[in-house]
Amino acid sequence: MIKNGYLTIIILLFCGNALLAQAPAWGGGADQTDLSFGFSFSYVSNYFKIDKKPNWRDPFFDPGVNRFITDSLRSISSKNATGFGVGFITRYRLTDHIEVRGNPSLVFADRSITYIYPKSTDNVTKQIQSTTVDFPLEVKIKSDRIQDFRAYILGGVKYSLAIGSKKNADTGLDPLNKLVKNAGGFGSYEAGIGCDIYFEFFKLSPEIKMSNSFGNVLVPENHPYSSPISSLGLHTFTFSLIFE
Repeated sequence: MIKNGYLTIIILLFCGNALLAQAPAWGGGADQTDLSFGFSFSYVSNYFKIDKKPNWRDPFFDPGVNRFITDSLRSISSKNATGFGVGFITRYRLTDHIEVRGNPSLVFADRSITYIYPKSTDNVTKQIQSTTVDFPLEVKIKSDRIQDFRAYILGGVKYSLAIGSKKNADTGLDPLNKLVKNAGGFGSYEAGIGCDIYFEFFKLSPEIKMSNSFGNVLVPENHPYSSPISSLGLHTFTFSLIFE
């Protein structure tokens, strides 16, 4: 019995050493070359930071009918609206811990602005349908690899270009049916954190990223839903799964 106990201990020690000595996963060779490629799937949530004009509460006067066509505003707000994106990754290694990354992506994410009036029946939510092609350029700073894991932070800038939008989609509509329009292209700065998880044939990187637009993304127009607003800033939260 004692001999069997010693034998069991020896076997367990041997197996433990074998597991600890197991080589880290190859990760599909994603980190073995200076240049590599991949793809991404993203969940997107965004909302507007709204800067109002000093007289934003005033009723809107329509010179076409020579009278006020809205009541005074009580509030203007923007709730989170969600969407998704798909992208293509190009990674270039500068050092073992620093790399430059491009991730052109097609993003489908609507936005909304809600206008509250004294009568709830007058309340309006304007949907801003948006499909953009995003062109981010980011610097990624990575920790040392520990077995099949490493953490990283990243920061950079991106340019968003709207596609499929019609500038004159509301031509001929009365002011109460006008749309709130965003700039066809604008820049943003972004920062995020993530981790690289190595599997045998690929590398998976869950990532969280925040971005804020530069300047004003509002196209100013003279109608009840654009006139009260001085500027709009777009805030975006993105959760991505990146495969390389």
